[in-house]
Amino acid sequence: MKKLILTLTTLAVILVGTTTFANAATNNTAVTVLNTIGNFNKIEVRGNVEVIVATGDKNEVTVNNNYYAENALVQGKDGVLRISSYGNDKLVVYVKAADLRAISAFDNAVVKSDGRLSAIQLDVTLSNNAYAALNLDNFVANVTVNDNAKAEVTGSATDFSLNYSATSTITRSSFVADNISETKIVAPQVIAKAAQKTDDLVIVED
Repeated sequence: MKKLILTLTTLAVILVGTTTFANAATNNTAVTVLNTIGNFNKIEVRGNVEVIVATGDKNEVTVNNNYYAENALVQGKDGVLRISSYGNDKLVVYVKAADLRAISAFDNAVVKSDGRLSAIQLDVTLSNNAYAALNLDNFVANVTVNDNAKAEVTGSATDFSLNYSATSTITRSSFVADNISETKIVAPQVIAKAAQKTDDLVIVED
């Protein structure tokens, strides 16, 4: 009797697993592997895009849907991988990079690392409402967070430079660096107003 119950239980588990796998296959989004991107060491992301980036032996780019049917751009040119999409559905792109040196993200773009991003030097610039969650393993890491952008940095670096605006958000409680420098970015319009006031004072004194 116990053997019969065990057999029925095992069969039920197998059936559930098979059903789950079948449903996942049915709902699976088409995947497009882009083989004509070429070499790149910088990634530039714009729009409603999420990029998951990892360090690899060679450059590889995979899009989570039928890219050729989307109003999106994934292009490699002059060493820059440009990814942009302004559709309602988020475009998810998986990137493996052999020699990544810079990441720039704009609009509502999201950049996340898969594992640690290893590089001698990595420059990261976030603007508008972009968000990045990066696990770093660098000798030099330079991170600039403009506007209302957000950055979560973990991992380590020998030299770490952070430039940030007053409205940005930076989390690095789990990040370790031997040398750290921080600079608050002053908006250009604020500088212009300050210069104008100075000019007015000079005129009054004359």
